[in-house]
Amino acid sequence: MTAARDSDPIDHDSLRHSLNETPYCRALGVVVESIDEKGVRIALPFADQNANPGNALHGGCAASLAAIGSRAVARTALAADSGPWVLGQLQVNYLSAAIGEDVVADARLQRRGRTLCFVETSIATRDGKAIASATAVVRARCEGKASALRRSSLPTTFGDEGGDNAGPLAPILEKAAFMAARGMRIENMENGISRVTMPESEANAAEDGRQHDGAILALLDTAGAMAAWSEAGPAAWKASTASIHAQSLAPPPRGAVVAYSRCIHRDREMYWCDTEVVDPTTEQVTTRGTVFYRLAE
Repeated sequence: MTAARDSDPIDHDSLRHSLNETPYCRALGVVVESIDEKGVRIALPFADQNANPGNALHGGCAASLAAIGSRAVARTALAADSGPWVLGQLQVNYLSAAIGEDVVADARLQRRGRTLCFVETSIATRDGKAIASATAVVRARCEGKASALRRSSLPTTFGDEGGDNAGPLAPILEKAAFMAARGMRIENMENGISRVTMPESEANAAEDGRQHDGAILALLDTAGAMAAWSEAGPAAWKASTASIHAQSLAPPPRGAVVAYSRCIHRDREMYWCDTEVVDPTTEQVTTRGTVFYRLAE
């Protein structure tokens, strides 16, 4: 049995307006198509700035749609005053590539508790080709209690040794449309490790001015991919993210962020890369996860 709400849920029109006015959503081109008690449907028309070379949708866009949809579902299901709403965990499995195509994300409520919502999101092209499948646990932190949380309890990053060898691929990869739009910079990429930074910008911002959790997920995905590339070395690889698993330990920080990733294991063409997104002013981890990446001949 689901728990009773402490107050009324958020008005659907207010939520639609909120999503439409979020800078990161505007930067991606997100369109809210429907909101009801059971779920949220959002569309992402194809745009060059969301693509990798070859017009393939960047994996960070699919993860962002899952994050946006999951949090929107939680906001429709939980009390309007229970926020902020953050992604406790998110698992995204990438099923196929969207090449120069519009995609649609359907986020559906699986179960609601008093402070937790379990959400499933399917992402597909307009003609029904499955692109990604995601599950999320969204947590309502409740403003009164959130202000008392001790950020000092957050773990500090495993970091790196401060290397600055970005390697020959970095200048090429940084020009990819989606990475360039986020302002990502590869600072270190060698021997199975990577360090990627992302600045504070309007195009990466949530409603409250913090980094949007979709942008954070995109950075996590990118840093993991760079660690895999640095382990494999330059070659004519067929590259793709197979899956990401992310945990948000705290709301994303304000200001610039840095992601550290290290390849902890490889098996033929598959790479497991542990990744942390860090507030560089405190060296505390706010999001962590594993990127399961494929580089095939």
